[in-house]
Amino acid sequence: MAGPLAGVRVVEMVGLGPCPFAAMMLADMGAEVIRIDRKAAAGAQNPFPMLGTKYDVMARGRRSLALDLKNPEGMQLLLELVDKADVLIEGFRPGVMERLGAGPDACHARNPKLVYGRVTGWGQHGPLAQAAGHDLNYIALTGMLHAMGREGEPPAPPLNLVGDFGGGAMMLAFGVVCAVLEARTSGKGQVVDAAMTDGAALLGAMMYGFRAYGSWGLKREANLLDGGAPFYDTYACADGKFVSIGSIEPQFYAQLLHLAGVTDPAFNAQMQRSEWPSLKQKFAAVFRTRTRDAWCELMEGTDVCFAPVLDMDEAPQHPHNRARETFIEVDGVTQPAPAPRFSRTQPETGLLPAAPGQHGGEILSDWGWPQEAIAALRARQVIG
Repeated sequence: MAGPLAGVRVVEMVGLGPCPFAAMMLADMGAEVIRIDRKAAAGAQNPFPMLGTKYDVMARGRRSLALDLKNPEGMQLLLELVDKADVLIEGFRPGVMERLGAGPDACHARNPKLVYGRVTGWGQHGPLAQAAGHDLNYIALTGMLHAMGREGEPPAPPLNLVGDFGGGAMMLAFGVVCAVLEARTSGKGQVVDAAMTDGAALLGAMMYGFRAYGSWGLKREANLLDGGAPFYDTYACADGKFVSIGSIEPQFYAQLLHLAGVTDPAFNAQMQRSEWPSLKQKFAAVFRTRTRDAWCELMEGTDVCFAPVLDMDEAPQHPHNRARETFIEVDGVTQPAPAPRFSRTQPETGLLPAAPGQHGGEILSDWGWPQEAIAALRARQVIG
């Protein structure tokens, strides 16, 4: 693998959501990430049929080893892999890895330099640590969900981007890389406790600053960046499609008015919050006069701070995304490309998503197991 993390070895305990996303990010950057799948019982059905196919985009870039972790030999094999790894990441509830015999203490006793990354919703401790939850619950607890949505309507779920992926997976990946850098100096590993509640709260740092200063109210759709400002919102066009406007700075707002052909002096009250509701109605009427494509022809590429609202079929075809190769196609599956970009250690497109256990013998051979030992493990059904 190419990329800035080439040479870093990661053991990923397969789960759902943020842990595989973090593992994908590390693999995208060139780390060798080995997925530890649970060896399926005979006759067991996969409740998520997309997993293990080419459509499981978050599984790209890694090889898979399926282990029977209820078998002492399977656990021993996992610990021997940990001996050779720089990082282990897992996303189970607190205590699960300890009960399996592969918690931080057990792993650090064998490999003191190991970075042990853990991602959970509520964190490793606290009154809610053992409770079930999902992205929506975690961002609800941080005050961020309350701020999203239209006035008079329930808070709007922002997909699972803020909790699972922004607050959880990306914080785990960032924390792991920080800890790997520190371990190279200190010679000591440590535990990275990435809680989605902590991460989602951190993503709201600017809003909490605004709130403390007194410039952010608790009412939805009444603030600068929550759809309250008429110059920072989305608007329907004549064809029923939408455009986004972010003309916050006065010079950008002036260009918006100029290109839209607006001459009504009421629009000069840009920062008078009392006028925002009426200005939103006026802007809505303006944008309904043209189709989305017509507005793109007029405003796209200017300093208006404009973009069409594209759906997931349209976005990969946009000329800017095509020029930057923001989306790639792998085995017929369109998906986001690795990010960010690097000038010298640019990552390459990695392996296709693996079926559970697809590379078991190959992984063990590469990590130092002789072929006869691998054959014996397979014969005893320790590996799938």
